Formats: sequence, C-alpha cells, structure tokens
Amino acid sequence: MAAVFGRRLRRGAVTTAVAAAAVAALAASQAPGVTDVPRDERAGASGATPPPENSATGNSPYYTDLPPLNTPVPPTGAPNGGDDETEAGLPATVLDAYKKAEASLATSKPGCKLPWQLLAAIGKVESGQARGGRVDANGTTLAPILGPVLNGNGFAKITDTDGGAYDGDKTHDRAVGPMQFIPSTWDTWAQDGNADGKKDPNNIYDAALAAGRYLCANDRDLSVDADLHKAILSYNHSTDYLNTVLSWLEYYRKGTHEIPDGTGVLPNDRSDSNGPSASPSPTPPASGSPSPSPSKPGDDKPSKPGNGGGSGGPTTPPPNGGGSESPDPSPSPSPSDRVASLKDAGTGKLSATAGDSFAERVEVRTQSASGSAVAKAKVRFAIVGDTDARFPGGATSATVTTSAAGKATAPALKAGEKTGEFTVRATVVGRSLPGLDYTATVTARQADALARTSDKALTCAPGGEFADQVEVKATYKGEAAGRVAATATMIKSAADATANDKGPYFKDADGKPVRTLKALKTDANGVLKLPKMYADDAAGTYLLRVTTVGGATLTVELKVAAPAA
Repeated sequence: MAAVFGRRLRRGAVTTAVAAAAVAALAASQAPGVTDVPRDERAGASGATPPPENSATGNSPYYTDLPPLNTPVPPTGAPNGGDDETEAGLPATVLDAYKKAEASLATSKPGCKLPWQLLAAIGKVESGQARGGRVDANGTTLAPILGPVLNGNGFAKITDTDGGAYDGDKTHDRAVGPMQFIPSTWDTWAQDGNADGKKDPNNIYDAALAAGRYLCANDRDLSVDADLHKAILSYNHSTDYLNTVLSWLEYYRKGTHEIPDGTGVLPNDRSDSNGPSASPSPTPPASGSPSPSPSKPGDDKPSKPGNGGGSGGPTTPPPNGGGSESPDPSPSPSPSDRVASLKDAGTGKLSATAGDSFAERVEVRTQSASGSAVAKAKVRFAIVGDTDARFPGGATSATVTTSAAGKATAPALKAGEKTGEFTVRATVVGRSLPGLDYTATVTARQADALARTSDKALTCAPGGEFADQVEVKATYKGEAAGRVAATATMIKSAADATANDKGPYFKDADGKPVRTLKALKTDANGVLKLPKMYADDAAGTYLLRVTTVGGATLTVELKVAAPAA
C-alpha cells in the first residue's frame, strides 16, 4: 500500500486497487463506480473528432497525487488549516475559468450537464491547476506548461503536427497548457473562452472551455456514469487516470474555496514514476511558492518552451525537492515565432448569392519584423458570426501553411441559405498577434423575370373554384432561378398594389379566405405553383400579382363571371 502522510494518500505509480480504494474512502456509495471502461468512439462537435489513437493529451503522464482522505471543509469547531483546507483551495482565475466554461456549455450543450468540478479534477491531475494558479490577469500561464516529448521513449510516439507552433518542437509533439492538449487535438477543439479574439492553449479560459467541449463530445450526458467514464478515458486512456480524476471530482464536489492566484498546492507524484521532473531553475522563494517571471509587457512572442509542469512535471522544483533533468536545448524559432505581422494580400470583395460559392478567397501574407516573407507559418481561417456558410466539407475553420512567398489562401467559401453578413478571421496559429477580419455578405437568390407556364384563361363562376392553378417560372439572366422567395397578392388594380377585399382568394390552413401569400419559394427549376383559388359572389375582372426578390413581377388576369347560357 502507498504510505499516508498527514492524512493524505500519496503514491508514485498507484495501482488500480489503491485508486479505487481512495475513491471509495472519499465518496463511499456516492462515488461513481470505477471500472475499466472501453475507449470511447471517435466523437466531436461540428464534425470534429478526438484522435482515437492518442486521446486529448496523447496519453501523456499526469499527476497521481490523491486528495486528502478527510472532507475538504473542516467540520464546525475543527481547527482551520491543514492539507485538507489548503488542497481544497482553487486559484481565483482558474476557478473562474472552470465556472465560466460550465456556464457556456450549459447554454450551448445543455444535455451534457458538465460540472465545473470535473474540469477542476482534470486540471488538477494535468497541471496542478496551472501550476498553482500561476497565470496573469487574462488567464494565460506565466510560463509555458509542456508535457514530455512524445517520442515513443516511455510515451506515445506522435510526430510533429504543428511545426512547433504550440510546443516549440518540430520533430515530435508535446502536450501543451494547463489542460495539456496535444497540438493536433487543440487545433480541432480550440476555443476562445475569454472573448479576447484568440484561442490559446496556454490560457486557462480557452483551455477549460475546449476541454469541456471535448468531454461533451458524442452527445454525452456526464450525469450518467457510463458517459462520464468514457469522457474521462477519452482524455487519457488509463484506468488509473480515470480513478484519479474521479477521486478529485468527488473531493471538489464536497466543497472548495477561492485562493489568490499563484498560491495553489503544487503536485509531486507523476504517473511515469519520474517524480516532479523539472528544469533547473533558481532556488524557490522562502515561502515555498515558486513564481515564474512573466513575459515582458508588449512582447507578443510565446515564451520559449521549457520542460514545464502539467503532464510533464512542474516548471520549477517543488519546495520538498524532487528529481530534475537537464533542460532541452532551446529550439530555433519556428516559422510562426518569426511572424511579426499579418497583412492582407489582395483579397477582393467577399459576396455570394445564397447557395453559391464565393468567387473571391481570403488571402493573407505573413511577414517578419524586417518585412520579409515568412514561409511555412500556419494561418488559421475561421468563420465567425451567425451564418451557415462553410469551407469544404462543412468546416467552420481551416489551417493553411504559408507558401515561400509567405502567402496563405483560405479554402473556397460556399454560402448557405442564411443571408446577411459574417466575418472570416485570419490568425497566426500559436501566436497572439492581431488577426485580420474580412466581412462577407450572402445575398438572397434573385429573379429578374417571371412568366406563366400556360396561357390558358383563368375563369370562375361567382362562389365557385378556379379549375386551373397559376404556375409561373422565374429566371435570372436567362437561367432558371431556383429557390427564390416570392409573394402572391390579389391586388385592387394595376395602379394600386394593395390587397383587394373582394373577388378571388386563396384559403389558409383553417379554410378562411386570404388574398396575400408570403414566404413562397420557387423550386430548384425556378417553378412556382400557387395553391387553388376561389371566388366570392362579386363578379368582375381581377388581378393577381406575383413578385420575387430581385424585382421580377408578373400580373395575371382573373375573371369571375356566370357561365354563358
């Protein structure tokens, strides 16, 4: 059995049995069952799917510290302090990010029922709550948090997927940020959790919301044990990982409190048995709370990736010591690191008719501080706004690598049925540089001509029913105008287009007379067939007018008269 220190269960490489026992001690019969659940199927949002081979983190190592065995909130009369109360404290910004992610998903995915305590549990085992809450006011970590190199040496082998843009490694991938996403997974599930226009895996607001959406994939209901277990295992496919996360989930559900950023408890034990592997760094302050120095104000370049915490170990040695390893050599700047600005490269007006492809594409150019082109940088194009326009395959975003001339051209856009304006946003992947926004407009389908498909006279006896229905065909520039909106009105006269109050009429769903029909639409061949028409007792000659978006107009004569003797 693992030793117990100060009412706290510790472990190096905890067995499934020990972890299950810890869960039982924490939650008794209330804890979800701990079983070895099969890996979840590929799942995602907007067509995205978590990588089945690697999971969200690439199955990187994680912290195996277990929570105290006692309740996190001391009972009335009990002394304050102790590891129970300290461990229950969550850094203010980190706690706020988890709760905001829960609120966002309660609106966008209400059926998921994601509790913020699940994000806190995963954040604990992945990065020790962003290294004890060492984040700036916007929620971005003061130093990069990187997992070990996934080179197959004791870990999964994942060759580079991001050109080093996120993790600084152009040979293999590494898990990144407080929620430890591997680059390929982040590129699929990235979110802007703090509405600053950026999607940064090193930002706790962005990472927490992305983790929440990942866990909610496949229409999971996290109030159901089976779905909860599948979600956790999809993050890191290990039964020990499942048990550890469930332990912290139950612990946080029993009570937490807010503590200042940077004062959270640092974890020690790691699942790869390497202990708190860390880069050499200055001696921690006497308080025992190491504080990495923040980046210089105004410096938008990412900090050079070190061998930081999270699944890969703390950024600095914890107060109680622990093993260390030699730092990785500083990688040469990636193409994205060299980008100083993003410029338009001659994008034309973005406009298309509903259902058609846009003739123009967004084209941008990356350049360095000296003004030279930056090749092989990654540019992300994202569709923003209330629209059903999409890139090929129904995608709402696409990542393109710049050419030798530093240019990146977005895939062709296709308009949906929703008209109006939306935005195409271009950003440099892995950087916080200002992006470029392009306004795109979708206009309604149009027709410039209408004609009847028959020249048969339309007559009816008073109080009777017209034998024939009116059928028209809409065209635009000589071609059939399909799915064009139209209106049909029984008008008073050629000079007065207001609806008549007598003469021919249509019937509504309740069988009542109606003389104006809206929301009509031509079929794919531009044909529109109106409903049956009826006549009241007023004899005479009347007019029916059909109009379409684009200005096409057709006036049809209707006669109501008694039949000849």
